[in-house]
Amino acid sequence: MSTDGADLGARLADGDVSAAPAVLNLVESRTPAAGAQTAALLAALSPASLGREAPAHVVGITGPPGVGKSSLLSRLVAHWRGSGRSVAVLAVDPTSRRSGGALLGDRARLEVDPNDRRLFIRSTAAGDRLGGLAPATRAAATALAAAFDVVVIETVGVGQSETEVADVADTVAVVVQPGSGDVLQFLKSGIMEVPDALVVTKSDLGRIADRTVADLLAALRSLGAAEVEVVAVSSVAPSGIGELAGALDRHREALDLRARRLRSRRMHALADFTAEYGDRGLRALGGRRAAERWLADQEPGLDVPALQRLLAARAQVTGA
Repeated sequence: MSTDGADLGARLADGDVSAAPAVLNLVESRTPAAGAQTAALLAALSPASLGREAPAHVVGITGPPGVGKSSLLSRLVAHWRGSGRSVAVLAVDPTSRRSGGALLGDRARLEVDPNDRRLFIRSTAAGDRLGGLAPATRAAATALAAAFDVVVIETVGVGQSETEVADVADTVAVVVQPGSGDVLQFLKSGIMEVPDALVVTKSDLGRIADRTVADLLAALRSLGAAEVEVVAVSSVAPSGIGELAGALDRHREALDLRARRLRSRRMHALADFTAEYGDRGLRALGGRRAAERWLADQEPGLDVPALQRLLAARAQVTGA
């Protein structure tokens, strides 16, 4: 199977979802040759090459561990596939200290039909990024968005995951269980950005779930974010799944997709630069905020590899 980035990009641009495994193998490889081919892949799938933004709805699903994200995602995937949409799921798992791979396997986490050719699932290890995205996740999401109807990024839901997934996804859903208070406290303290949708699981618990929904709605109103939808769902006796899918679609329809994707590409380039050059590289750019301001002044048509090259060149100049 071809590992040529431009060839894989052309296949994805033509809607060939069977290219997905080779694409993930490529972006997860850490060899210099694979890095060059990944750059070619992303260049082939840039808006300039495609003539438009990639068509997929990129959805981030995050929340505290054990809240039921995988059970919920199984139901959501079934709903999307039932409506004829192709789906790719990138599940970011904790890293095994022994093997360096993902601790949880996708087959154990999601209930899926293994013969479904229009559904692709890959578990990736988060590496040393506690709660963050795996290094290859951004590239994979960007690439797969050209061929699939929906691309889902499910994070381990700890620490920085909420802000990192918001830099990649078109729509972010934060999942919370009744009575936990986790998301409510995050919203009040301003630790995380306001999500695009809030999901209360285990709605079959009744009154406690209703109270959690009411508390979240009140918190959102106090923050001036009343447009954020709160949806109660149950994965045990499935309910609310269609309503959640509808809420995600409504957010996407109201979104300035070009602006969101433009920011995503810039944050992708900065994340790749930081992964390669570390804190020293960021200091050479004047810090993260200075780097973000500089990126905001760059040409909007530049793809991720081009932006990363510019960042590296600037770091050498300012660090001299």
